[in-house]
Amino acid sequence: MQAQELLRHFRIPELEDLRQYVRSLPTNTLMGMGAFAAITTYWLATRPRAIKPPCDLGMQSVEVEGGEFARKSVLMSGDDKLMTYYYSDTRTMYEVFQRGKRVSNNGPCLGSRKPNKPYEWLSYQEVADRAELLGSALLHRGHSQAGDKFIGIFSQNRPEWTISELACSTYSLVSVPLYDTLGAEAIDYIIDKASISTVLCDVAEKARLILDCVATKEHTVRTLVLMEPFDAELVARGRKCGIEILSLKELEGIGAVHHKAPAPPKPDDLALICFTSGTTGNPKGAMLTHRNVVSNCSAFIKITERMFQLNPDDVLISFLPLAHMFEQVVEEVVLCHGARIGFFQGDIRLLMDDLKMLRPTVFPVVPRLLNRMFDRIFGQANTPLKRWLLDFASRRKEADLRSGVLRKDSMWDRLIFSKVQASLGGRVRLMITGAAPVSPTVLTFLRAALGCQFYEGYGQTECTAGCTLSMPGDWTAGHVGAPLPCSLVKLVDVADMNYYAINGEGEVCVKGPNVFQGYLKDPEKTAEAMDKDGWLHTGDIGKWLPNGTLKIVDRKKHIFKLAQGEYIAPEKIENIYMRSDPVAQAFIHGDSLQACLVGIIVPDPEILPSWSKRRGLEGSYAELCRSKELKDAILEDILRLGKEAGLKSFEQVKDIALHAEMFSVQNGLLTPTMKAKRADLRSHFREQIDELYAKIKM
Repeated sequence: MQAQELLRHFRIPELEDLRQYVRSLPTNTLMGMGAFAAITTYWLATRPRAIKPPCDLGMQSVEVEGGEFARKSVLMSGDDKLMTYYYSDTRTMYEVFQRGKRVSNNGPCLGSRKPNKPYEWLSYQEVADRAELLGSALLHRGHSQAGDKFIGIFSQNRPEWTISELACSTYSLVSVPLYDTLGAEAIDYIIDKASISTVLCDVAEKARLILDCVATKEHTVRTLVLMEPFDAELVARGRKCGIEILSLKELEGIGAVHHKAPAPPKPDDLALICFTSGTTGNPKGAMLTHRNVVSNCSAFIKITERMFQLNPDDVLISFLPLAHMFEQVVEEVVLCHGARIGFFQGDIRLLMDDLKMLRPTVFPVVPRLLNRMFDRIFGQANTPLKRWLLDFASRRKEADLRSGVLRKDSMWDRLIFSKVQASLGGRVRLMITGAAPVSPTVLTFLRAALGCQFYEGYGQTECTAGCTLSMPGDWTAGHVGAPLPCSLVKLVDVADMNYYAINGEGEVCVKGPNVFQGYLKDPEKTAEAMDKDGWLHTGDIGKWLPNGTLKIVDRKKHIFKLAQGEYIAPEKIENIYMRSDPVAQAFIHGDSLQACLVGIIVPDPEILPSWSKRRGLEGSYAELCRSKELKDAILEDILRLGKEAGLKSFEQVKDIALHAEMFSVQNGLLTPTMKAKRADLRSHFREQIDELYAKIKM
């Protein structure tokens, strides 16, 4: 009785009333309340968690004490030493591969495919064996670390490319990549500069190009090795030039007979000479050591170690040129962890088919491809309703991004974005973009749509590939991240452009174990690029943001990159176009968010009337400047002059606009020394430039 009295004493009237109210509710209502509670509980238990960043995203780099405003990564080790390696047994490219072979348990390594066929794979041991055969043959034919050590590789991405480079690493030789866009004259120059005696080519056409280069001159080439079949005519032509033509299989056969034990390199030995296309003049050969490459790879591994750990189940799609360091570094990171590399068929038009067949997990890209993906997705939203749904879905997923959440299993993924993800194979979990900046709008949208970790980096060949990278968990756009743990980055004054380091602005300079050793046999150019204290001067103008990330805002010299990563020197093009009779002034514009150039042309008021009359066009100067027919005629003439002057296709404008007023000091478009004020010209003609690009995309 005492217990019952005690319970009645502590009974709360409000709770009793609530119980009575609940008992009085209809059964359907009670079931609905139960279902709602269950759904809420399930959502709370399964809702996506934000990625925990490896540092405070509000301060991703810190200033070095006494370092002239230099900044370092907050992820650097406690002793403040710049990172040179991540794994203690992996300090050269040769050791990178050996580690991959071990952790993969001799799993699949390099894959390729024929049209409409599945991928076929070489194991890590098979790749290592072939590299030893090839390297042994090169040594037998006179190559050595102490003498003739430069081996040319002139090929598209394919397993034999990687095998050839591994052969060089196995025997302390140095690979020298060649690529088509350099042009015949540049390839000829590189062969002479590096005194290359053996070039490994994928197809006969490239061997013929080299024979064309050396046919009428003294040269160093002794051997051309072909990966694909070739005919007797090529052999005979090579013999006339004093060059032996062999198949890769024949060379490997020589290596089998004269096999030699590996002679691996040391970290400070040269690994490769990467020639940059430059803007004017001959290409420059950046000398990169094994330490350079491994430090860059290791810094990426360090930054992503908590969020993204590669393993032997991962697969990379290789289609960006291996002749560039961006792709090289990504592939070394993949090989280091025993993962696989699947090569595209060699035709970029078949890339989507390769992606669906390979189903990669790692997908390095460049802005030009991202722009195409973005345009294609929005191009398919061809009704107001579809466009509204796409905008709404992307805004919902972008809200997740701002909270640090990356996912591909939301309602919006199932309804809207699953097809986009499936077009890349459906398994991509890491994307990284470099070579040129990407539009913040494009990057943010694709991060949301693809739901994977998506990093943006910045660098150049001279610092191996990268010196900054966006931080895991920081999915904002419009910057290129913080310094890598292998790099110090500082900004130095550019007074004539009003950029001062004390204001957090200036030319981007880089120092660290990823910075190159100089240009091959070119001390003058080396001194221009790197100062006496070892700082690499990039020529880009940067700005530190409050969170310690870097934003690229300008270019010190009037040189810029297009979206595909090609350098453009606009003054060179303008000088060629001004040879056209009706052209008085020209302003060529392009930027790293666009794939092509456009131009503003001021016709010569004295010559234009007679020039246009010969083409059946008459009118006042102002009327002629508004004439589409005249614009097309001038465009045709300047493109002709550009072609005659040897401009590459990407150096030619796609369209122009005519302007009737001369650039002058008075209207603020020329300096007192009559030089173009390029920043002011960009601003002045922004509307016309935007219209030109809009028409090109239509």
